[in-house]
Amino acid sequence: MIETTLTGKTPDIGEENIKKLMTMFPEVVTEGKVDFEKLKQVLGEYVDDSNERYNFTWNGKGRALRLSQTPSLGTLRPCKEESKNWDTTQNLYIEGDNLEVLKLLQKSYYGKVKMIYIDPPYNTGNDFVYKDDFHDSLENYKRITGQVDSNGNAISTNTETSGRYHTDWLNMMYPRLRLARNLLSDDGVIFISIDDHEAHNLRKICDEVFGEDNFIACIIWERAYSPVNLKKHFSENHDFILCYAKSIDNCICNGIKRSDDANDRYKNPDNDPRGPWKSSDLSVGPIIEEKVYEITTPSGRKVYPPNGYCWRLTKERFEEFVNDNRIWFGEDGNNVPSIKRFLSEVKDTITPMTIWKYAEVGHSQDAKQKLKDLFEGASYFDYPKSIDLIKRMIELYTSNESIILDFFSGSSTTAHAVMQLNAEDGGNRKFIMVQLPEPTDEKSDAYKAGYKNICEIGKERIRRAGEKIKEEYKDKENIENLDIGFKVFKLDTSNIRKWQPDYDNLEQSLLDYIDNFVEGRTDFDVVYEIMLKYGLDLTYPVDEFTIAGKKVYSIGYGMLMICLDDEITTEVAKGILAKIKELSPESSRVVFKDNGFKSDSNKTNIKEILKSGGIEEFITI
Repeated sequence: MIETTLTGKTPDIGEENIKKLMTMFPEVVTEGKVDFEKLKQVLGEYVDDSNERYNFTWNGKGRALRLSQTPSLGTLRPCKEESKNWDTTQNLYIEGDNLEVLKLLQKSYYGKVKMIYIDPPYNTGNDFVYKDDFHDSLENYKRITGQVDSNGNAISTNTETSGRYHTDWLNMMYPRLRLARNLLSDDGVIFISIDDHEAHNLRKICDEVFGEDNFIACIIWERAYSPVNLKKHFSENHDFILCYAKSIDNCICNGIKRSDDANDRYKNPDNDPRGPWKSSDLSVGPIIEEKVYEITTPSGRKVYPPNGYCWRLTKERFEEFVNDNRIWFGEDGNNVPSIKRFLSEVKDTITPMTIWKYAEVGHSQDAKQKLKDLFEGASYFDYPKSIDLIKRMIELYTSNESIILDFFSGSSTTAHAVMQLNAEDGGNRKFIMVQLPEPTDEKSDAYKAGYKNICEIGKERIRRAGEKIKEEYKDKENIENLDIGFKVFKLDTSNIRKWQPDYDNLEQSLLDYIDNFVEGRTDFDVVYEIMLKYGLDLTYPVDEFTIAGKKVYSIGYGMLMICLDDEITTEVAKGILAKIKELSPESSRVVFKDNGFKSDSNKTNIKEILKSGGIEEFITI
């Protein structure tokens, strides 16, 4: 029921419009006022950087915003041989610069991700490899993976001596967070780990991207249990975790499941038929005069509330509680009265607090040890996150079918946590991991063990963790259905050639472009690029059929039909229609190669056949 109060005033149209803008573009509204210059930028009408006047700005902010709005020219190529359970899994592992990957995921996963967790570079000096090129971020990605810039200079550091120490980090985070927000569902949340180096700047960026009103909490994680005595002033033993909602009004916290220890505090010394209970203080402050009165215990003792306090209940309400056996005076009837709180009447969950102790969610050393256990005593990450830490986040804000995204996935702790929690509660949560294939140091143990980049470690961790979880829960019902697989995709340039003729040899250029697919790319590569372009989930089933001698791919049980063969005939079109009728999708599109038809008239006939069969979208590439 919506309750409305009539005031006799006409609606404030300006205020209503500002509210709408805040919903659509939270970054352009500050203290109830619209920054119209920023609104122009968001809408694609760019202004000179010098005109930026928002109180939190930095060199390159306008270009970073523009970068987040520039379409990607790349694609994600499937890598079946590095995947696990390709045909059945709903999980994704994507290798590539997360800026480009986030752009590519916009159509397929817009508004579908329930929770994002990221552990970005803290900007400590040696953990920073994301120096974006505002002009060609895809080419920049290729340079990054080689760990050198266009001049051959190393780019893996960002020391405090750099004049752009904070600026580089801000320009890296800003466009990625903007793109990430788009992927969140209306009730989705994002958790971001950070330390003191950039916590203040991260808070400001998130206030802008997500809106100040959507701030949920700044969580303090106790990541270490012993001091580092070599530290000059303080030994830091915590990280921060910022939590923001896409929309605070739609966001629901599930709470923390009550532990056995919490439930064990409830006893039943008087054999109350309502079951176990625990006593709760009857006194409360400040004083309310009507709740200050004398109580006589069963033993005859006279008691008053402590000085400065009153009873929680009025005298009349207190008598009702006594008659209902909800007041406890102790076994001998001589104690100060307390209220009985029954276990059967309390919530199944506890509201989380903002300090997360390592005793509850683990610490870095424990996380490192668990990683070593998976890799026969070798740990290839110095500061991995705790599985229990990320499990808590997932438990607080997701449901059993949610998608969880981590686009700084590192050692893939998030994927491990998702699989672990699914095993425990029977959920079917899915993960999307994104990681830059940053090369490992040739002197490192990881490199010597055969792991040439971070992605190789992350993928292997998922493989090993999945098998270990299945073994640990082998007696659990339906554990055989636990999804411990993942589809691997790798960022690359588009499979479709750009028209770049050699005008000195135009005839040869024309011959080269008869087939407009990049040499070395497979039909499978092209199929997944089409899926991305049309916003289809990358985990949709892709089935292959032969129709009239031609290979046809069916995506999502007929949602999309693709034929990339040559010499397409009307018989192929009729066969495709028959297959669509058999699969009965709600709607369907059909894709062909533009040069795959025998003639223009043949193309026209095929188009008409499909149209007569109810296919409205006829696509050529």
